[in-house]
Amino acid sequence: MVRICIYGAGAIGCYLGGRLAAGGVTVDFVGRPGMGEELRRHGLTPTHYDGRDWRVPPEAIAFSTRPDAAASAELILVTVKSGATAQAAAELAGAIRPDAVVISFQNGIGNAQALRTALPGRSVLAGMVPFNVVKRAPGAFHQASEGEPEVEDAPALSPFLADFAQAGFALRRHRDMLPVQWAKLLLNLNNAVNALSGLPLQQELAQRDYRRCLALAQAEALAFLKEAGLRPVRLTPLPAGWIPALLRLPDALFARFAGKMLAIDPSARSSMADDLAAGRRTEVDWINGEVVRLAKRLGRTAPVNEHLSFLVRQAESAPRPWSGEALLAQLYEAQARRG
Repeated sequence: MVRICIYGAGAIGCYLGGRLAAGGVTVDFVGRPGMGEELRRHGLTPTHYDGRDWRVPPEAIAFSTRPDAAASAELILVTVKSGATAQAAAELAGAIRPDAVVISFQNGIGNAQALRTALPGRSVLAGMVPFNVVKRAPGAFHQASEGEPEVEDAPALSPFLADFAQAGFALRRHRDMLPVQWAKLLLNLNNAVNALSGLPLQQELAQRDYRRCLALAQAEALAFLKEAGLRPVRLTPLPAGWIPALLRLPDALFARFAGKMLAIDPSARSSMADDLAAGRRTEVDWINGEVVRLAKRLGRTAPVNEHLSFLVRQAESAPRPWSGEALLAQLYEAQARRG
């Protein structure tokens, strides 16, 4: 009997699973052959920006590339990229127990619903990981920013609360995850800006023009959320609606009033930047694309987020770094064309 299965052993999956395994939980990992070989050679070393670290030796790691490795798991944490959700759902539908609980710890808004549709009768919960995870070395995954996993509260979750507590996670539970997911997505709108900048997050956010690009994307999204009657929860010391104004401050004032946003690992990049560097398809359609789809449902257009999506898709085949000034000019031009 396997207690927890990590379905999608990438950076987030390996970090969550590594800490759960280090806490004494029986964990199986499902992922690509390359990651399996890496973990068999190096084991898992999750680390935390506050100095904590954990170690799972190679011989303690159960890894498979096959969906049926999830067959006996009581809890499945789905951590695949959003573009792989449909495939993962189809694989899990033919493999997992009828009473298995599934949590989607993925970016975007609709992945949990996609899993529910494919897994009728199962308990499928929405989840969210607010922090950034950096791969520092083979098998070494570092939590580079603050936050704890957030998850939809339900009776089916209760048997597993002790497992997360044992791993040192202060699991945050919510009756309604949609405002939480949108709050995270607003922050994730920076993924596209960071990926296009070609810089680590800390360096990108230290430059006002890049922050102004993010402010444009967030302000556009916030206007549509207000019109739709959706109020994002507060994931930062400031309410979501105040963040665009903070981002627009000159560099010295931003560093003074928002130093916490810059207090991240100097090597940390967005997952979208990592995907571009690795030649993988990005999740831009499930991040900025969510804003575009919300705008369409309201009979509106979202030129800033639509253009960021366009530029990232271009970069998937022909990567190039954008200066903050050039990127900001592109977004203003996109606004003017639709204005």
